[in-house]
Amino acid sequence: MNSIDLKGRRAVVTGGAQGIGFAVARRFVESGAKVSVWDRDVELGRAAVAELGANAEFREMDQTDLASVEAAAAATEAGIGPVDILVANAGIAGANATLADYDPAEFQRVIQINLVGVFHLNRTLVRGMIDRGYGRIVNVASIAAKEGNPNASAYSASKAGVIALTKSLGKETAGKDIAVNCITPAAARTRIFDQMTQEHIDYMLSKIPRGRFLEVAEAANMVAWLASAENSFTTGAVFDLSGGRATY
Repeated sequence: MNSIDLKGRRAVVTGGAQGIGFAVARRFVESGAKVSVWDRDVELGRAAVAELGANAEFREMDQTDLASVEAAAAATEAGIGPVDILVANAGIAGANATLADYDPAEFQRVIQINLVGVFHLNRTLVRGMIDRGYGRIVNVASIAAKEGNPNASAYSASKAGVIALTKSLGKETAGKDIAVNCITPAAARTRIFDQMTQEHIDYMLSKIPRGRFLEVAEAANMVAWLASAENSFTTGAVFDLSGGRATY
């Protein structure tokens, strides 16, 4: 494994209690950063921090609630110091159904968590980065944002919004040493699969030319570089993790 220098950095990883988020948090700690894991699941969050060790802390947070995000940010800065890095990873798959039959309430729920929540996170933490003239933000989108998965219109639309949000913020902060990028992973076998039908899981696998799902450590490897000082020029960009699926 290549060495990424994050010594002295302070990072927030949302959804860091499991899956890609936990893999990112672990890679950050191994690279010398202090990490605040933000998650709604208190039990999983505390267990994750116990495994990560002394350079990790846990904050309970609901990203659909701006006040909750702002409170978590204040508590984190009091605990580990000003935040240099944000990885906005937390999200949900939502229900699988055709758009014609999609429950409007479920559509709104997915958008609130996956897109409005990412807006809340970016808005809250980028302000300090702007004041200090340094920051790294990595928003987790999805290959579905590029291609639009059938029977997943809410998820696909929410993640497409994350790409556009990333590009906008990247341009707004390009005059400072702030990099705002996103990744578009194919599916990784995490607990998010519990929200999907087997038919949908099989569909996603069939679309990946490498013939397998993404490993969470592979995502963490890319995110670690994007979150480092070495990523000093690229901003507002989309980094593919689709195993060859992406056509653009």
